[in-house]
Amino acid sequence: MKSIQQTIGIDVSKLTLDVYIKTSKIHGQFSNDAKGFEQLISWLLEQQVTLDETLFCFEHTGWYCLLLSYFLHENKYPYCCVNAIEIKRSMGLKRGKSDKADAWEIANYAWLRRDVLIPSKPPAKKLVELQRMMSLREQLVKQLTASKNLYKGMQDLVSDEINDVSIVILKENMVQLNKQIQTTEKAMKSLIKQDETMLTNYKLSKTVKGVGMVLAIQMLLHTHNYTRFESSRQFSAYCGLAPYPHQSGTSINYRHKIHYLSDKKMKSLLSMSAISAIQHDEELKLYYQKRVEEGKPKMVVLNIIRNKIVSRVFATVNRGTPFVAMRKLSV
Repeated sequence: MKSIQQTIGIDVSKLTLDVYIKTSKIHGQFSNDAKGFEQLISWLLEQQVTLDETLFCFEHTGWYCLLLSYFLHENKYPYCCVNAIEIKRSMGLKRGKSDKADAWEIANYAWLRRDVLIPSKPPAKKLVELQRMMSLREQLVKQLTASKNLYKGMQDLVSDEINDVSIVILKENMVQLNKQIQTTEKAMKSLIKQDETMLTNYKLSKTVKGVGMVLAIQMLLHTHNYTRFESSRQFSAYCGLAPYPHQSGTSINYRHKIHYLSDKKMKSLLSMSAISAIQHDEELKLYYQKRVEEGKPKMVVLNIIRNKIVSRVFATVNRGTPFVAMRKLSV
């Protein structure tokens, strides 16, 4: 990529793109669709912007920025999709808000960091499809849980469940939701099988005790099939599992703590995985009991086991061989 001489800040919303050219200080607005993307490029050429020396930058807004990411990547226009918190904290004191002002802030952020920013790449389209299915499954599971809780509450008030309309409807709803969840899971597994690398990494990650279908798929999604993070330590930090020092001068020197900024979903899944691993992995079970007996807080030991699981998954994927417990090797 040539040296960056221009940065374009884009504030992405569901329907529109607010675009700001840093050096020219010009603002434009376009629709967030294929037609709008083409109009954007034509407009930039009219403003005499050299696209080979330009870096596009926008916040990660989930589904809204996905089509723009694919358009820029397919046309080989370098871009950076940045965490919204990172840009927000770089703005300093700010009063008021508008889409135009946000686009300027993003363009300014990219300009100041143009020498250190690394161009982004969109996730593979199969991963996006898998993410869509996983989101659907999560919603179905939430609906099923809500129906179960409502059913349990109604049972205490109903004397004749067989003839009660509400109970009958809830039972039918739960049966249907279970079928839909199973159909969605079957479709996800079928999609994974269509990509050899994704299938291999999925199977390898599941060889680690405590890693089930949901966690294995979520790790595929969050790591972009293990291409997004260079090491397990980076992924642990992303999930909020890596402890950091809290020290300043001679008066402040606290114990290492994990940071509150993290992916809460992955952290929760890894917590459940660690609890399962303690019950089914003899090595981790003995480790947990020993550290607790030594006086280590249970949550600290649980966090260590969460990190061990992440490290094991990354090791199996990088090595390309299934996980084997140390006890089996010693036999």
